Amino acid sequence: MDDLLARLDDQLADLDAALAAPPVELPRPQPVHTAYVPADAGDDGTPQEWGRRALGLLARHAPGTAALAAATGLDVDDDDRERLLELLRTRPVADLRLDLEDGYGLPGEAPGRRGDAEEDAHADAAGAALARIAGRRVRGQVAPAVAGVRVRSFEAGTRRRSVRTLARVVAAVAATAERGADAPEVELGALPDHLLVTLAKVSDPAQVAALADVLDALEDAHGLERGWVRVEVQVEVPALVVSPDGRAAVARCREAARGRLTGLHYGTYDFSAACGVPPAQQSLEHPLADHAKAVLQLAAAGTGVAVSDGSTNVLPTGGADGSDTAQVHAAWALHARLVVRQLERGLAQGWDLHPGHLVTRHLANLVHARSGLPEAERRLGAWVAATAARAAAGDDAAAGVADEPATAQAMARLLVRADVVGVQDLATSAQRVGMDGPALEALASRRVG
Repeated sequence: MDDLLARLDDQLADLDAALAAPPVELPRPQPVHTAYVPADAGDDGTPQEWGRRALGLLARHAPGTAALAAATGLDVDDDDRERLLELLRTRPVADLRLDLEDGYGLPGEAPGRRGDAEEDAHADAAGAALARIAGRRVRGQVAPAVAGVRVRSFEAGTRRRSVRTLARVVAAVAATAERGADAPEVELGALPDHLLVTLAKVSDPAQVAALADVLDALEDAHGLERGWVRVEVQVEVPALVVSPDGRAAVARCREAARGRLTGLHYGTYDFSAACGVPPAQQSLEHPLADHAKAVLQLAAAGTGVAVSDGSTNVLPTGGADGSDTAQVHAAWALHARLVVRQLERGLAQGWDLHPGHLVTRHLANLVHARSGLPEAERRLGAWVAATAARAAAGDDAAAGVADEPATAQAMARLLVRADVVGVQDLATSAQRVGMDGPALEALASRRVG
């Protein structure tokens, strides 16, 4: 038997090492959303501007708690509204992506069709803005916790322009940080912890591997630490979910990225169109969308890679003059329902395309987290007490609590998320379940086996 066990250890050594390897360090905590803004229209002031616009929409179209509940279809109380107002004032945008792909184009032209000189200038400006965002964050100003750029795909027709744009963004971030101490307008003396790059329309993991090669070269050229640039894969091509040979190709993206992959982002409309879904039925709720996102969740489970839902293209604009309250309410109700649906399916993040989406993004997260708090605190508190009782008694006969460690972890995650979305601070949750904050965070993030 000892010889058999030794052979098993040898046979499974590589797998054991892979399972024991820590996942890539993600921007913690996972943001509730990513706000996508065309690179020619966004900069380090965009988060604060979006917050102001969201507050203006709220004041105009839902001036009280009852009006906000009616407009969104959510079970809103006065505390929720006050927390929402505070979030819109202090941290309206959790994750900003300056878009140099589909959202970046000229009126009446194909997305992204600009001259090289013009796009070079916008790439330079985007890199400088990302460096200033890091400076704002350090100084406690209104700034997203995460920021980066989206670039075009690595398919043949857009690859060279994509690499050129990316190279200029990285150079601009590095150059802006380098001169920050001597340039007060830069407001920065150090690099951001990481730069996030979203690669659009990935059709095969080989493109992710190619991006990793490009990033190695760019980091070396600028004296940056390997792995400083992190990668998100945008899943818009059906072949990345199910390849022609029947495999879930997206599962190979993590290996292809060589430790850089932090996220898989679902692209609603390109994916739906590629699957032949008619425009009127293209939605985050379409069965094909649900299938694709389930595959992403399964591929990412246990790896540390975050999965993000896509966006809705129904924007709460209020019409041409902003006065159409019915239009805003309809858009808010739809978005709130989609965000709650996403959260119920285990997706903590989604895309937002308009400042008005901040209202329902934050509010839906607040209401969802608040509603789950009492039960999570009760069950996790009982699990902590029973675990302590077992340890003291030296036996496995617990105090009538049947929750598994994996369930305890899920409840811990809900309590940590309540802190992230602004419902209840971590110290309060930890005290209520009989733990300290670090222990609660560790339970929420540990691998359960």
